Amino acid sequence: MPAAPYSGLFPVAPTPFDDRGDVDVEGQARVLDCMIDQKVDGICVLANYSEQFLLLDGERAALTELSLRHVGGRVPVMVTCSHFSTRIASERAQDAAQRGASLLMLMPPYHGAGIKLEESSIYDHFARVAEAAGIPVMIQDAPLSGVSLSVDFMARIARTLPLVRYFKVEVAGTAAKIRELIEVGGETIEGPFDGEEAITLMADLDAGATGVMSSAMIPDLIKPILADHAAGRRDAAAEGYRRVLPLINYENRQCGLRAAKTVMMEGGVIKSDHVRHPLEAMHPQTRAGLLELAREVDPIALRWGK
Repeated sequence: MPAAPYSGLFPVAPTPFDDRGDVDVEGQARVLDCMIDQKVDGICVLANYSEQFLLLDGERAALTELSLRHVGGRVPVMVTCSHFSTRIASERAQDAAQRGASLLMLMPPYHGAGIKLEESSIYDHFARVAEAAGIPVMIQDAPLSGVSLSVDFMARIARTLPLVRYFKVEVAGTAAKIRELIEVGGETIEGPFDGEEAITLMADLDAGATGVMSSAMIPDLIKPILADHAAGRRDAAAEGYRRVLPLINYENRQCGLRAAKTVMMEGGVIKSDHVRHPLEAMHPQTRAGLLELAREVDPIALRWGK
């Protein structure tokens, strides 16, 4: 366990592919170096914005090893280990921990709309994975799973599972849920994090969020917002947020996980912004709109490799 709870900026690293759709190993290393140069507090790999659901098992293992070896302790690395199978999630978690991961991220176990688990099974899933790894776990509370996690249930997890006290909340009404989770869970809620590319960042910080998991597109521009808010300079934080919000909104509503890749390709970080089928490349007009907004705020990723 860390001496102090993890907090701050933990963006999701995209997984670069070449134009044939193969993992770009050199590009992955460059993505990680760019993110560290963006002054992130940590990096999350193999998340949904990393296209984890399009990776082979062998690719997942190789990317885990590559990421942890290449980062080499420069910042904490969070490895996403989500799977419906408790055994598979536990094996992924144990492997990540042995390779040097600082934290894990897990969605509740889900598989389609027709398979619903009781809270007792979900609780046991988180408990077993945390026990297998022996490092802190962040629960991803996201609509994608179709699983509704109540505040009382999440607070009970935090009170009774000391390793499971981080929560990435990205549901409708995120700020209200974060606020209530802190009120109910108290000091056991070590890491209430904002998600969804920071599209509700200011409201979530005001509600008590201590961290944010954005994409890797503009961490360098989000970091000062966190610093200003933490220092009580809310007006400065709000002004910084207003400056980047059009781009964040465009990313969230128009581009999704493709945005960070496109900006990084434009900035020479990676050679291709390819996404694996059945995902499709952005329409050229959408791409142009994204880059127009990005150039207005000039993030590091847009010029890192030039």
